[in-house]
Amino acid sequence: MKASEFDKNFDDGGDIQNVLDLSKARRSMQDQKRVNVDFPAWMIESLDKEASRVGVTRQSIIKVWLAERLEALAANKALQRTNG
Repeated sequence: MKASEFDKNFDDGGDIQNVLDLSKARRSMQDQKRVNVDFPAWMIESLDKEASRVGVTRQSIIKVWLAERLEALAANKALQRTNG
């Protein structure tokens, strides 16, 4: 299939999965890397309470909160550049 045909099919909302090789597909910047972090006991207890309340694991709540913070920092930096 030519790229122009693929683009048209995609733009028209057609099914393109049958022409894609997803066996080696990866999301950029999504490689996992293990890190060890020491937290005070009170922080672990608070994390566990919040994770339980939301219905996720401690690791998930940490990832979500860190991602939110990093995205906010990036957005703030971008805003400063445009208003600078």
